[in-house]
Amino acid sequence: MKYYITKKISTDFDQAVQLVTESLKKEGFGVLTEINIQEKLKEKLNLDFRKYKILGACNPGYAYKALQLEDKIGVMLPCNVIIQETKNGTIEVAAVNPIVSMSGINNPKLMEIAVEIEKKLKTVIDKLN
Repeated sequence: MKYYITKKISTDFDQAVQLVTESLKKEGFGVLTEINIQEKLKEKLNLDFRKYKILGACNPGYAYKALQLEDKIGVMLPCNVIIQETKNGTIEVAAVNPIVSMSGINNPKLMEIAVEIEKKLKTVIDKLN
């Protein structure tokens, strides 16, 4: 099983960020953080890098349930979603697969939450064009 869920879409980068953010919202996620890797690598290391953003997405209801089950689960939150421009100019969107990331935690109730979040993230990715 892959540690991510992915899809390539036909749009420009900025539009992809907007589409992903809107799709996440429809599935109950908010974007808590947005990291522009291209900017940060230029700023910190003076490197040129492709367009690449990391969105830290959180579904508050599920996050609360997970925190009640595992007090240190915050080290695994939020769910990261990336948008990147590939070498051939297409846009790829990928989200963490929560089932894989939570598989090291021996808590069946937490795995139930991971399954639900995976369904939601797959819906987010699948609805992108």
